[in-house]
Amino acid sequence: MPGRAEIRIRPIEASDEPEWRRLWTGYLEFYESSVSEDVYQTSFARLLGDDPQDFHGRLAEIDGRPVGLVHFLFHRHMWRVENTCYLQDLYADPDVRGHGVGRALIEAVYAEADACGCPSVYWLTQEFNSTARKLYDRIGTLTPFIRYNRVVA
Repeated sequence: MPGRAEIRIRPIEASDEPEWRRLWTGYLEFYESSVSEDVYQTSFARLLGDDPQDFHGRLAEIDGRPVGLVHFLFHRHMWRVENTCYLQDLYADPDVRGHGVGRALIEAVYAEADACGCPSVYWLTQEFNSTARKLYDRIGTLTPFIRYNRVVA
């Protein structure tokens, strides 16, 4: 990617399903994970839904080509009156990493949260994700929380 191309962030639309799927698959593969076809279809439908519990999605484009995505959700919080925003998935194509795509996507979520009166935005990453953590350390605050998951027998 020569120079600094303009990054455009926009909502995901129904016609974006193939490119969204490609990007989300790249994200899942990075974390050595996969989902069923039913999860792909349900998740994409939720991104287009209007239920307040639905996820929101944005694509990053360079020269009209989708190169990154972000998924986020607003939810209630017991320690504050206003909602909080959970940024669940963030991904940039490997060939555009280091060119501002991740930052632009996170800043778009920040702007959406501000517009909704929701000053708190949080996300998780894996400890080994050192490249992304360099960005996160510049635009967020590392917390001391440790995550646990339910053991399913």
